Amino acid sequence: MAMDVDHAGLSDALVILGAAGLVIPTFARFRISPVIGFILVGLAVGPSGLGAMVERYPWLYHFTISDPGSIAPFAELGIVLLLFSIGLELSFKRLWSMRKLVFGVGAMELIGSALLIALAMSFLGTAPAAAIGLGLALALSSTALVLPMVGTQSPVGRAAFSMLLFEDLALVPIIFLLGAIAPNASGDGIERLVETLLFGGITVVTMLVAGRFVLPHIFAQAARTKSPDVFLAASLLVVIVSSMMTALAGLSPIVGALLAGLLIAETDYHGEVEVMTEPFKGLALGVFLLTVGMSLDIDVIVKAWPSLLAAVLGVVVAKTLVTALLLRFYGARRGVAAEVGVLMSSPSETTLIVLTAASAAQIISIQTAAFWQIVTAIGLTLTPLLARVGHNIARRIELASGQQEEELLGGAAEEGNRTIVIGFGRVGRMVCDLLASHNQSYIAVESNPDVVAENRREGYPLIFGDVTRPEMLDRLKLGGASALILTMDDPVLSIKITKRVRSWITGLPIIVRARDADHAAELYRAGATAAVPETLESSLQLAETALVELGVAMGPVIASVHQKREDLRQSIKDSAGLSVAPKLRHLRADEAG
Repeated sequence: MAMDVDHAGLSDALVILGAAGLVIPTFARFRISPVIGFILVGLAVGPSGLGAMVERYPWLYHFTISDPGSIAPFAELGIVLLLFSIGLELSFKRLWSMRKLVFGVGAMELIGSALLIALAMSFLGTAPAAAIGLGLALALSSTALVLPMVGTQSPVGRAAFSMLLFEDLALVPIIFLLGAIAPNASGDGIERLVETLLFGGITVVTMLVAGRFVLPHIFAQAARTKSPDVFLAASLLVVIVSSMMTALAGLSPIVGALLAGLLIAETDYHGEVEVMTEPFKGLALGVFLLTVGMSLDIDVIVKAWPSLLAAVLGVVVAKTLVTALLLRFYGARRGVAAEVGVLMSSPSETTLIVLTAASAAQIISIQTAAFWQIVTAIGLTLTPLLARVGHNIARRIELASGQQEEELLGGAAEEGNRTIVIGFGRVGRMVCDLLASHNQSYIAVESNPDVVAENRREGYPLIFGDVTRPEMLDRLKLGGASALILTMDDPVLSIKITKRVRSWITGLPIIVRARDADHAAELYRAGATAAVPETLESSLQLAETALVELGVAMGPVIASVHQKREDLRQSIKDSAGLSVAPKLRHLRADEAG
């Protein structure tokens, strides 16, 4: 059978795959976010872009989306798969531990942002019902764009996720509320809301109970077939059925997708499911962003750009202030509060849903809805840029917190028993984590401002400093430290610092990361108490693992590895011309006594 090359579906598929496979890698090469790339492509191929020229140049038909509405279901699938993947990363225990953030911070953020925007709208002459509708719509933030950028593990990601989760849960009640305050409301809006929440709650509980028993059997059967196609089909079936169940109960489909992810995360198959669904999530999310770009009208933007610019700035500033101040009130660090505030400041894809519902309820006019839809699309386009701005602001705030650094250094001088760790890369962070796990206080010093800002927001006692400058070493007050640990991967600098510190403080334990045995010998000659060669340690760890796997008892293996380590250390000291390491402070104190 001959294929119809003029078929609309084939033409649309060509444009979508072309955007994903050709255009987006080009944007990535120039370090432009794929989010912006998809939206700009949607703008180019949409009705106000190349689509407007199809009548004059019919051949452009194959490079445009003929019917933007035809790809909307795929865009919705992208959002559903995104929430499903977020559910896979969570657990019920972790979700329960976040309940105060979700229903405390999340609720206050949504209500506070909506109230501030509604008050501003009322001041500008908007009717009360319309102001409430616009406030609730614009207070929502983009789950689809924010979480992929920050994840759910960092302090910024956890704060953002708690607020976004509450917004997703509140979407359906918001739509019912708009129906209740509509000019032509029938008066049963509150009853319908209560009914929806009741049936929705029953549906969620049923899914949670049944899913724990049914899903392991479904995926076990799929796994026994050893067919990736069957496993993928089972995964998509669970997501779609879960979304349909919550939709039929009156809740949002994304709630069902999140529940499906949570349930599968409790099984042994969550890793395989995540790998299988990842490509579909990315492509479907790209389709959603294409629809956002196609909703932009260039002519309207050009004609009304002052009003659009003022609207976008107003929404961004209002939401940033509310979110940042609220997080500070709840005890978040200044850098975290600022970054989350800016990150969550643009409108959401769900804003478009609420605007449509408000227009259908005649709370706002069609023209007003169209204006704010363009504002929302522009805000979504700016989200990656806002994320970068927020990150830079947070970094500046953290690095400018000189008072915090002075408090850390002052506390170290008063206590007199803190370890100083210089270098906070892969090795330094692991050392600090182990020190903390054994209740050993420490201060870490790092010269990379991005590393300092990021890890300080996670609560690490970390200060910015360039230890190549003698005045920085003076600020550390090493005379009152219990030990100095050098973890940076710079052989020359580590030797230089070791010599300098040893010339000042003869009894301070100095433990240094070394590249190999020769570097370790140089460090011992420079005055290091202990030098740990990476190459020898990796060999010892490899031998230990191999012996255990071969069936040798763990006790003798550990003893032999420790003995070998000591022999190698003594050999390095001998090559350095040292019979023993520099004496420690407590030994010198004993001798003095």
